[in-house]
Amino acid sequence: MGSAALLDSTVPNGEAPVSAVSDSSVSGVTKKKSKKKSPLSGTKMAAKTSQKEKKRNVSQCSEEPAGSRKLPKRASACRNFKERSVCISDKSCLVETKKDQFAEEEILAVRITSGQDDGRPNRRLTDFILHDENGAPQPLEMLELDDMFISGLILPLEESSDREKEKGVRCEGFGRIESWDISGYEDGSPVVWISTDIADYDCRKPASSYKKFYDHFFAKARACIEVYKKLSRSSGGNPDSSLDELLAGVVRSISGSKHFSGGVSIRDFVLSQGEFIYNQLAGLDETSKKNDQIFAEIPALVALLDESSKRGNFMQEKAPSTGGSLTIGLKSGDGENKKNQSDSSKSTLEENEDVKLARLLQEEEYWQSMKQKKNQGLASMSSKFYIKINEDEIANDYPLPAYYKNSVEEIDEFIVFDSDIISDSDQLPRSMLHNWSLYNSDLRLIPLELLPMKPCTDIDVTIFGSGVMTSDDGSGFCLDTNPNQSSSCGSGAQDADGIPIYLSAIKEWMIEFGSSMVFISIRTDMAWYRLGKPSKQYAPWYETVLRTARLAISIITLLKEQSRVARLSFADVIKRLSEFKKDHGAYVSSDQAAVERYVVVHGQIILQLFSEYPDEKIKRCAFVIGLTKKMEERHHTKWLVKKKKVLQKGEPNLNPRAAMGPVQSKRKVMQATTTRLINRIWGEYYSNYSPEDLKEETNCDLKEEDEVEEQEENEEDDNEEEKLLVSEETQKPRAISRSTKLCSMNKEIRWIGEPVGKTCSGEVLYKKAFVHGEAIAVGGAVIVEDNESYELPMIYFVEYMFEALDGTKMFHGRIMHRGSQTVLGNAANEREVFLTNECLAMGLEDIKQIIVVDIRLVPWGHQHRKDNANADKIDRAQAEDRKRKGLPIEYYCKSLYWPERGAFYSLPFKTMGLGSGFCHSCKIKEAQKDKETFEVNSSRTGFVYKGTEYSVNDYVYVGPHHFDGESTEHLTFKGGRNVGLKPFVVCQVLEIIATKETKRIEEKYTQVKVRRFFRPEDISVEKAYCSDIREIYYSEETHVLSVEKIEGKCEVRKKNDIPACDAPAIFQQVFFCERLYDPSKGSLKQLPAHTKLRFSTGDVDGDVASRKKKGKCIEGEDNLGYEKQSKASQENCLATLDIFAGCGGLSEGLRKSGVSLTKWAIEYEEPAGDAFKLNHPESAMFINNCNVILRAVMEKCGDADDCISTSEAAELAAALKEKDISDLPLPGQVDFINGGPPCQGFSGMNRFNTSTWSKVQCEMILAFLSFADYFRPKYFLLENVRNFVSFNKGQTFRLTLASLLEMGYQVRFGILEAGAYGVSQSRKRAFIWAASPEEMLPEWPEPMHVFAAPELRITLSGNLQYAAARSTASGAPFRAITVRDTIGELPAVGNGASKQNLEYQNDPVSWFQKKIRGNMVLLTDHISKEMNELNLIRCQKIPKRPGSDWHDLPDEKIKLSTGQIVDLIPWCLPNTAKRHNQWKGLFGRLDWEGNFPTSITDPQPMGKVGMCFHPEQDRILTVRECARSQGFPDSYQFAGNIQHKHRQIGNAVPPPLAYALGRKLKEALDSKRST
Repeated sequence: MGSAALLDSTVPNGEAPVSAVSDSSVSGVTKKKSKKKSPLSGTKMAAKTSQKEKKRNVSQCSEEPAGSRKLPKRASACRNFKERSVCISDKSCLVETKKDQFAEEEILAVRITSGQDDGRPNRRLTDFILHDENGAPQPLEMLELDDMFISGLILPLEESSDREKEKGVRCEGFGRIESWDISGYEDGSPVVWISTDIADYDCRKPASSYKKFYDHFFAKARACIEVYKKLSRSSGGNPDSSLDELLAGVVRSISGSKHFSGGVSIRDFVLSQGEFIYNQLAGLDETSKKNDQIFAEIPALVALLDESSKRGNFMQEKAPSTGGSLTIGLKSGDGENKKNQSDSSKSTLEENEDVKLARLLQEEEYWQSMKQKKNQGLASMSSKFYIKINEDEIANDYPLPAYYKNSVEEIDEFIVFDSDIISDSDQLPRSMLHNWSLYNSDLRLIPLELLPMKPCTDIDVTIFGSGVMTSDDGSGFCLDTNPNQSSSCGSGAQDADGIPIYLSAIKEWMIEFGSSMVFISIRTDMAWYRLGKPSKQYAPWYETVLRTARLAISIITLLKEQSRVARLSFADVIKRLSEFKKDHGAYVSSDQAAVERYVVVHGQIILQLFSEYPDEKIKRCAFVIGLTKKMEERHHTKWLVKKKKVLQKGEPNLNPRAAMGPVQSKRKVMQATTTRLINRIWGEYYSNYSPEDLKEETNCDLKEEDEVEEQEENEEDDNEEEKLLVSEETQKPRAISRSTKLCSMNKEIRWIGEPVGKTCSGEVLYKKAFVHGEAIAVGGAVIVEDNESYELPMIYFVEYMFEALDGTKMFHGRIMHRGSQTVLGNAANEREVFLTNECLAMGLEDIKQIIVVDIRLVPWGHQHRKDNANADKIDRAQAEDRKRKGLPIEYYCKSLYWPERGAFYSLPFKTMGLGSGFCHSCKIKEAQKDKETFEVNSSRTGFVYKGTEYSVNDYVYVGPHHFDGESTEHLTFKGGRNVGLKPFVVCQVLEIIATKETKRIEEKYTQVKVRRFFRPEDISVEKAYCSDIREIYYSEETHVLSVEKIEGKCEVRKKNDIPACDAPAIFQQVFFCERLYDPSKGSLKQLPAHTKLRFSTGDVDGDVASRKKKGKCIEGEDNLGYEKQSKASQENCLATLDIFAGCGGLSEGLRKSGVSLTKWAIEYEEPAGDAFKLNHPESAMFINNCNVILRAVMEKCGDADDCISTSEAAELAAALKEKDISDLPLPGQVDFINGGPPCQGFSGMNRFNTSTWSKVQCEMILAFLSFADYFRPKYFLLENVRNFVSFNKGQTFRLTLASLLEMGYQVRFGILEAGAYGVSQSRKRAFIWAASPEEMLPEWPEPMHVFAAPELRITLSGNLQYAAARSTASGAPFRAITVRDTIGELPAVGNGASKQNLEYQNDPVSWFQKKIRGNMVLLTDHISKEMNELNLIRCQKIPKRPGSDWHDLPDEKIKLSTGQIVDLIPWCLPNTAKRHNQWKGLFGRLDWEGNFPTSITDPQPMGKVGMCFHPEQDRILTVRECARSQGFPDSYQFAGNIQHKHRQIGNAVPPPLAYALGRKLKEALDSKRST
């Protein structure tokens, strides 16, 4: 394609296009076909012009105007390319054609994907290949030697929600490429740009076949970025660093990258690319005027260039043979050809083409060899098989058999830890285990090394354990001292103050070492445990493991002492070991054969320690190879190492201690008690689900894993989902069976009967028609001939039929989706279809067949449950009979599916199939269209925008980013994610301005003049802390903004006009103003009397109704009527049953909203149940298993025949006290059921069978749904962790929806972030609302506070996505609640503070503190977990600044009070950081201006959420501080010991979030009552 010709059509006046650049980096570059030689414009080396004048030198002219595109800082790049005619051969068609839009010419593709280009076009490029004119893929660096072209998918630069735009346009063989650039220096992430004559392209993702070429260049770009970060002051770097410091910093940053096997290879790679890196950064000196230093003169960068030159281009000896005589590398003089004059920014090194080609080939060969080394390293460290240790071979090294004895009452591990599914073992909580023992199912003490040190399949050894659990302090064993002495504490382990616990089956163990310290950890499905001192009874069994560890370390020491490690063979090492003296800590025997036997049978421990050692030569030495070979010869049983660490927590705890009377497990897994309906729905699913259906899904999972691997360093929460995906396991649509009755070939179409009226446009309406030999009536269903290739033809519900003005016989129909086409996927009934709001008018001639769809109105209520079940049973039997006979499927419909609202609604029977020319779907579309209509009134005093009325003097929200100087670069550590985020700016509309006079004024031509109001946080952090978050300040500052910048409407009133409210959260969008702020002077004073501020008008009590009438962009949020709500009589509250009630967070919030009164509650754990009773004395609390309670209720009502339960549940139900039985709720008494059932995971299973179903039957969600089925309350609310929607590949979520719909409920689903509703904590939770068909389904509450969380989307079928609430990261009515707001005024306490009641000592300061404290006089539960001496010292050494954690600890040893010397930094952290995301946050301090991390059940510095230290005090957060972070008022009481209280808080729903949900439920109830 002729790019030169294309260029003329796009550039006026014959000017060449200008490369777009950043204002702060690259000056404009004009591309001309000039033969004049110029200085190198970028940072690459200039090439000599050949005698044939094939070279195309690009001149750089700073006088040329720069493009308007704004890009991050970027250096210039290679622009010395050949000039030749562009002729693309057929071989250039490299990309396999997909269903993408295709463009023959680049300029056409650029036009199709145009966005808001202002100057030179910029586009994204994905699925691309860079190739030569013959179509052969080439590395980007080959651009120096040859013309190169592009094949790929072109998309707009900015990502769009428009799916059509995101499909992109495929263009092949376009270009040629004129230049490349690297940017992203400020952002810290490399961005590679390539430019043609037409446009600049941001290279996002190469085609899979091109990845091996592109990865090398991208790694070089990343090295440039990392060096820049380490040397640039603006990025926090130090330009005075030495070369060694620079390299060490870069190695740390890139450590863990998929391309590098270790620090050594990264260092070598960076040194090898020294010249490239130097040229790139030196290029920034010319292209940016804002640099804080001249890179070309930075000593470390110059030293990097020198070192690169000395290495002779890093691989002279590996020059490829090209048939010619080549000199590879730099000549001695070339390395000195760098900057000698102050006005020169870089060196220019001359190479001929052959040398360039050879150099590039060498680089590529080196890169590929490095990747192979990494793969080899991984293969050696995680081999496919694990050689099993046989017990008889090691028996002689252990004591005689003995049995575990312990009279202490122990707690089941399942009770101690959360039951939430965790799919990655690295994310499990971590604790210490003291005074421990390991045993088998017979309680016989058993060696630890019989278990594999890696997760393996088909393990035939089961080992359990018991001990005293404490927080993990990072301690281990000192091998130089008494083997029974742990470094963690001075007191004996028998005296350890912790929780006596018995463990479930141990799945793997690991051993790590450093210096003379060894750290041994074991893992169950619930947690990791670092082993402290064993029990006296088990100590002899542990000594063998420690002796083997000493032996391994001695071998490593022996090898380190050799000048050449390879000199010592396996036999040599054995000989040396046999020469150890008896007093040597690693002595085994003087007999070489005995030593060899010991080394081989305990070889896995030795190999594990070798694999942890950082020296690659020692890892792969002859001894290791020889040992592995000997082990394979000796052992014949191998376990397959698992590729994925997926935990299955559905198993019961089979520890034999659970079966002993005194220590009976309270959490013994019991099969769920269910109704027959729930048992049938879930049972049929697992009976019918085919393993083949998982294949596609498994592939998808693997693809996601590959993509995750490419994300080298991700922040845990920042990148975790920005979208939660329900795996699209939709059933493959079945084609219509051959027995389906198709319409006959009769083409006759005629009306039956007389006209029944006319449409609004005059078309005649009919009720029936004769189509292809069959009669069809309004209210029927048809399948329409579809030209598009859908596997399933579309079903339409006929709303009305009419004859068009041209005589065509038509019908207007609404699309009906099969269940598999909805979010239900394969959990749907194949006969059920769902009405939608999609409608269309089509000709009767398009009808393919007429089908039966039964529009069902099922009687509602618990009293109809049995009759409905019997009718359903008959219906299913008839359907099966029709299926056997080969008759067509008869469908039924009882719900409307509305994916845009994430909901299923009852059918609108009153407006369906009327045949009157009216369509409810059309009405909805028209209403939406009206809402989007923009209107300005004739007097220019008001306008309607997005359905909201605005008038002059109204108060509005404007996004904070529309005002200069408002952006703040916020920190990225977990506890400070909200730092720098701003709420909406409150403004008052002063004037409406039309910038262009047209017949109908459009929003893009309309501006508003507004007065800006300031907030306390605009003045200072301190001012914000002590001010009401509703206060704003008047100012004389005015702005003119586009009307499109308005985000919503609010009100400003006098402070006295805002009613007092003790609600746990704020939802009124009302502010008050009493002072004036002058931003130029920074002064704040009382509002002068002469300043006439027009406050919002309207009756306070009637405010909700008046604002609903006017409409708002930020939807209906107002709680001015809260006082009336709180005083509402109990008769108006829903009688509520709270299941899995915990301490009552959900009930507390719902109660305060005035909608719910919890009359009954069920909780399994006694301390939590006691806490619930303390705060909800009016409730009947059943501290029991919910399976037992449901069985008792159904027996009480005489419905035991409908109850499926275990005999154990029946026995326990029969044993209930008479009072408990009399207090049980009955169907008809319960209006509302809510709760958060624990959901185990079994996603690792690749097929479903009887065994799977038996595990699913233990899921508490089945019992929870059975309560809903049996009681049939008006409302039902399920709360769970946000990953609930993806548990078990989405099966649990879909089956839950299907179960509720089968009962007849309306259903809504979504995910909310608690931080956006008034707590200072990141806590994302999934919710499912269900409402009876007679009630209104509640809406989701509008988020009110700024919070740095993404829009939490659930992916539905057909790539649709639904978010229950918008993200507030870019603005919200109110600022985020901070840590200081939450706990800033609480009195100081010390480590292990235990005094239950304290005086506050200080008055509340912040708005939040005043609300949360209420009328409390005494402060309760301000108690803190006690850290041991070592962890306390670590805490004291953590700096008191935002974001500090274990990385900030000094690298030193300390002496404990026992005289023991230990490492201050837990050795396991730096040595395992690379594979654990650097252990970010462990031993972390909170930031006063940030937020709390997700509240957990056991705060500890080495735990799942390690950021648990107070911002200023040297201690763990107290119980009361954690309670405040969840939004519990200070009056709320907790029960049990400190561990119980933390667990109650960590498991609770934040009351402010529950309150927000309750308000929307009350709105739904009030709305129904008013209608």
